[in-house]
Amino acid sequence: RPIEKNYQQYLMPAFTLHEINRNPNLLPNISLGYSMYNSYSSEERTLQNYLWWLSGTHQLIPNYNCREQEKIVAVIGGATSALSVQMGTLLDRYHLPQITYGPFDPSLADKVQFPSLYQMAHKSSSLHRGIVRLLVYFQWNWIGLIVFDDMRGEEFLREMREEMKKNRVCVSFTEKIPLSDRKNRETSEAFKSRILISEIKVIVIHTDTDSLTIMGDPPGFLFPTKKVWIATSHSDTTTRALYYYGFTFHASLFFSHLTSPIPGFESFMRKLIPPLTMRNIFLQAHRPSPLKCSDQPDIPEQDLYLPNASLKHLPFYPVDMTTSTLSYNIYNAFYAVAWALHEILMKRSEKRSLGNEESVLPHPWQLHSYLKNTQFKNILGEQVFVDENRRTEAQYAIMNYIYFDYYNDHLLYVGDFIPEAQLSQDFTICANVIVWDAWSSKIPSAVCSASCPPGFRKLPLEGKPFCCFSCSPCSDGEISSHRDAEQCKKCPEDEYPNEQRDRCLPKIVTFLDINEPWGKAVTAIAVSLSFLTALVLWIFVKFQDTPIVQANNRNLSYMLLISLSSCFLCSLLFVGRPTTASCLSRQTVFAVVFTVAVSSILAKTIIVVLAFRVTGPGSRMRIFLHPRVPYCVVLICSGIQVLFCAIWLGTHPPFPEADTHSESSHIILTCNEGSAFAFYCVLGYMGFLALGSFTIAFLARNLPDAFNEAKFITFSMLVFCSVWISFLPTYQSSKGKAVMIVEIFSILASSAGLLGCIFIPKCFLILLTSWKNNTKQNKNQRSSRSKNFLFLKI
Repeated sequence: RPIEKNYQQYLMPAFTLHEINRNPNLLPNISLGYSMYNSYSSEERTLQNYLWWLSGTHQLIPNYNCREQEKIVAVIGGATSALSVQMGTLLDRYHLPQITYGPFDPSLADKVQFPSLYQMAHKSSSLHRGIVRLLVYFQWNWIGLIVFDDMRGEEFLREMREEMKKNRVCVSFTEKIPLSDRKNRETSEAFKSRILISEIKVIVIHTDTDSLTIMGDPPGFLFPTKKVWIATSHSDTTTRALYYYGFTFHASLFFSHLTSPIPGFESFMRKLIPPLTMRNIFLQAHRPSPLKCSDQPDIPEQDLYLPNASLKHLPFYPVDMTTSTLSYNIYNAFYAVAWALHEILMKRSEKRSLGNEESVLPHPWQLHSYLKNTQFKNILGEQVFVDENRRTEAQYAIMNYIYFDYYNDHLLYVGDFIPEAQLSQDFTICANVIVWDAWSSKIPSAVCSASCPPGFRKLPLEGKPFCCFSCSPCSDGEISSHRDAEQCKKCPEDEYPNEQRDRCLPKIVTFLDINEPWGKAVTAIAVSLSFLTALVLWIFVKFQDTPIVQANNRNLSYMLLISLSSCFLCSLLFVGRPTTASCLSRQTVFAVVFTVAVSSILAKTIIVVLAFRVTGPGSRMRIFLHPRVPYCVVLICSGIQVLFCAIWLGTHPPFPEADTHSESSHIILTCNEGSAFAFYCVLGYMGFLALGSFTIAFLARNLPDAFNEAKFITFSMLVFCSVWISFLPTYQSSKGKAVMIVEIFSILASSAGLLGCIFIPKCFLILLTSWKNNTKQNKNQRSSRSKNFLFLKI
């Protein structure tokens, strides 16, 4: 039976020929007529009808024409590519010009394969861009594709895949409808079932005007499902059936060629078709209320419905069904044939005598040379070219189909796609007026994986398209500021990520300040210990004539106490904002002062050993008991350390730097040691002196003397070495301000160990056991121990 929506194609030839035959400037004294045959959307019936038509009878007589009066000059037909191919293959044998009015197909423009075929539709090579723009606008990236299994379908698939890849859109499945089986119920049943049970919510279907009839009948099973269809053509009877059974359509968006109504055609139809039938055949035009898109400027209501109002100013638009795309192409096709005939006749009238009527009308094959060069301006003012190479790109209206009941539905004009317009103006959509379904106004979601929020990045899933992914938090020090980030980016060195890792915050500049808790604690301890050392020095000075002070080399003790007090105060160089001067002085001053302290202990230990080992008369080693020897030891050992520090400062001196890596949210101002090798050489030299003092003191720990301090020196060196041995791994593993704090406490701990182990016991004897600290008691103890010593020697 005839499809309702094709009634325009049935009426347009009569309207167009009526208009041409009344035009005195076009084919004067000649009337054009036509014969119409129904293709039934079937290749077999199409071939059968054309053979009948070529034979001029209902008997199929190939290569024989039974017509006596009719003069055939051209064939206008082919609403689909498949039908056009069937017709073109047959008509080309008779060199009959064939003008198709269906969608433009690049494969039909091949003049080697189809030399007698001409297309009237605008080019549709940008249609895939418009569809992808729509998908991207609604953030749909997981869709299905349905095409015919022909060259036009393959070309559309190739273009869509390339465009979708550019815009990060993926195809879940692709269905190809076989041309020969689209009427087969078994094939369509399987086809519909695969689509309806799929989880894909958005399906793009690129087929011809009657291709959706494969979905027109309900499947063997009915269940509610919601899918958004984006079609490149509109079939109202099909969508009505789908809505009527209520199992497929959630929303329908159609890309239809943007055409203007042909003047007089609507009134022509209303004269021929009763009003009741008109209501059943054509969709009702809908007059919109003056709603505004959120991104549209305010337009006065009275200006919305002006005849020349721009589509971009309207929130959504009534669909004018007076002229469909196919009807418009049929209109231009008849005029193309008429103008080609007019050109032939005008040239012949100049060369021939009008007495020979047989030569007035040309043969069909003679029309080709004129038809391919035909161009004219139609009644709408549009320049029409028959040559496909000069054809312009089609402009598309985006329509939303709304179904109320079987005889009450609407098409809303919700946007357009103008390929030849500027990039920012080629696509227009009013999403807030699209009717998705009767129960919800929420835009459907069609994604393979939910978007990754800021602070995360996408991780591709193995074996899945790039639209399918998982979300992984950004690593430390990295952020992602937008959704669906492919990679996280690092913050600049002077910034750090916030807790959500979606933006960078400026880092706080910090250092070991004297006003912060650690700075106050270090300062208090250092000053207290320095004061305690000064107090011990005062005790030793006050009791300098006592045996215990004199027996332990009074001057070396003074030197050691002064250096220890200075060591405590050296730790304050590590507190405060680092400067060039402080960076140059903190390690070198500490190294030299501490070397003096350790050298003093070494000198005291050497003197103790020499006093007991080099006592025999005539011993050559007695020269080392000279009073200046201890000072030489201190001077030489300290001089070597000064030389190390001078080389260090002369080659790779320490310098202030900003540490941006130790703490994520802070920039720590600290001192770079310049040369790590020089720094560890300085520490190693002090360790060497301490180890030497420990060894010598350990060997002299049992020497007889009332005030032999070798044991105290041994224990103090043991503490000293323990502190600095533990310092090395702790120093290497610490970061930021902790490095300075570790070194400060190592200085304080080792200095306090020397002070406590060597001088605190002596202060105890001086202050609390003064009866032991006298000359007579000292002599008795020394005499007794000397006897024991001599006894052991014997």
